[in-house]
Amino acid sequence: MLSQVDDISFCFCVMRFVRITRMNKAKVLTDIYDRLFKSFGKQYWWPGETGFEVVIGAILTQNTNWANVEKAIRNLKTAKIFTPKKLYEINLEKLAELIKPSGYFNVKAKRLKHFIEWLFLNYNGSLSKLFKLDCAGLREQLLSVNGIGRETADSIILYAAEKPTFVVDAYTKRVLVRHGLITENYAYDAIKAVFEDNLPKEVSLYNEYHALIVMVGKYYCKPRMQCEECPLKDVYRTRSRQNDVGLTNGSSGREGAAVSARMQSDRQMTGETAWARKNKSGKSE
Repeated sequence: MLSQVDDISFCFCVMRFVRITRMNKAKVLTDIYDRLFKSFGKQYWWPGETGFEVVIGAILTQNTNWANVEKAIRNLKTAKIFTPKKLYEINLEKLAELIKPSGYFNVKAKRLKHFIEWLFLNYNGSLSKLFKLDCAGLREQLLSVNGIGRETADSIILYAAEKPTFVVDAYTKRVLVRHGLITENYAYDAIKAVFEDNLPKEVSLYNEYHALIVMVGKYYCKPRMQCEECPLKDVYRTRSRQNDVGLTNGSSGREGAAVSARMQSDRQMTGETAWARKNKSGKSE
């Protein structure tokens, strides 16, 4: 009898610990979001005029920066082949030449062709038909396409299909590790679950949160941290990271001003792209 009581008490303790841990994670995640939004403002992601452009951009942005993707997309538009049908008809060599600015262009040309051919084979070339699937079914389908991994699939689902799935990247893992929400051994889906289990399942929230993490990762939470002016400097950090700060931040006023200037430039570019998309589609942000 005593053993049973001990087992029951232990179970209640575990349940209470899990509940408290979950509450703490939700609180820290909300704190991080609020501080980032206050610092950076609305990010207007994804930078693309249509859902189709978001899909193509998500495939091309693998292992490169967005400026290079924009050049590749501009080439496709200039060549007047920026439709599913035209990309389906173009030969692989010509496609690779047009997307050369995005880097790894031969590999990415094959990935684009794989996706487009798969889209025509299964959905008659229609993204709207594909996007009628529920979130889980859509993710399963996208991951079956050669060349589309979890981050790319989630980017397409969130930003093009506008369904609630959280996008994880290297910035996400770095921020969460440094603020004690996960450990280094967390895999992609485990990191994704931290957000989805502790935040409301809202497309607009996931959209903005991921974009804000990219901003803080790009300008402050780098491999070599710049914590003095980071909007998350007062959010809980693991002890080892707190000890590292004095050795690694070193942000001077001049560096802070340079960061602010770069952020302002990026914000203007993404804002203009979002404005163009809003006015073309007739939808409000």
